[in-house]
Amino acid sequence: MHPAVFLDRDGTLIEDRGHLRDPSEVIFFPDTVRALRLLQQRFLLFIVTHQPGIAQAILRHEEVENVNRAVVERLAQADIRIEEVYCCPHARLENCVCIKPNPHHLHLAARKFSVDLGRSFVIGDHPHDVDLARNAGAAGLYVLTGHGEKHRAELSPDAIVTAGIWDAALLAGTLGGGAKPASRSGS
Repeated sequence: MHPAVFLDRDGTLIEDRGHLRDPSEVIFFPDTVRALRLLQQRFLLFIVTHQPGIAQAILRHEEVENVNRAVVERLAQADIRIEEVYCCPHARLENCVCIKPNPHHLHLAARKFSVDLGRSFVIGDHPHDVDLARNAGAAGLYVLTGHGEKHRAELSPDAIVTAGIWDAALLAGTLGGGAKPASRSGS
């Protein structure tokens, strides 16, 4: 069983610039690459993103897929491997099974990639990310980038808050997770 880090996309890895339609709109935070390099020494990496613009007909599914693919490819160019991107395209009012904080996507990853959720982390800029971690039996790390500062008051008093992705990566490395697996499926 492998430890993993489940990363929110907008506001955590990249600037939250609203509904991104084109890969050219992606702007990584300055610390994203070095943080993910540090994390991948011990963890499998996943992206879990909520893109309600699809349900609202603001975005097309293909546009979101193109942006997600570009994020993964740009990280791959920096020798960072994202195992899978999980995307919820639904509006919050739909109460779907895959919307954060429901742990559906984390459970899928646990089965497909032999992830030990009890040794894993969720890093994100919204209280739903912290709740997602709790609901999956993982640890949540809240970042103040993106919408983080705006929603900070909504966190439970025991939430772990960090300035951004680099501080969250350092903390995840310190708190545990075990050694990185020697080989991964598909490698």
